[in-house]
Amino acid sequence: MSVEVLDSATIVNFVEDEEAFTVSIADRFARLDADHDGLLSFAELLKELQSLRVVETHFGVDVETDPRELARVHELLFVQFDHDSSGKVDLEEFKSETKRMMLAMASGMGFLPVQMVLEEGSLLKIAVERESTKLPA
Repeated sequence: MSVEVLDSATIVNFVEDEEAFTVSIADRFARLDADHDGLLSFAELLKELQSLRVVETHFGVDVETDPRELARVHELLFVQFDHDSSGKVDLEEFKSETKRMMLAMASGMGFLPVQMVLEEGSLLKIAVERESTKLPA
């Protein structure tokens, strides 16, 4: 983990760089696809959803969460990814929903930079690293 400074432009630029975003998504998808069938089951995607800890923390502080509520949130997030309601998430569904969520996050951040603790290898960390290696215009 590391503390990074990012703003909405960092996220938007990463998502709009089709090649960089697609490579990063394909890599993340392949790591999640434990049985290598080209589809993510609920159990496979659950590991990623749990690592996000969207409900268990409040401004970085752990909070007690009802396990049933947490399970329901994870189920609803899976449904968001499973666009065709097949019970599995393919690469295009994963890419499309991840893109939508990242752009929503960028929209909510506004224009001011923020400090965030980012996991190594996370898509946000990749976006920050990509931005920092760009040559100034």
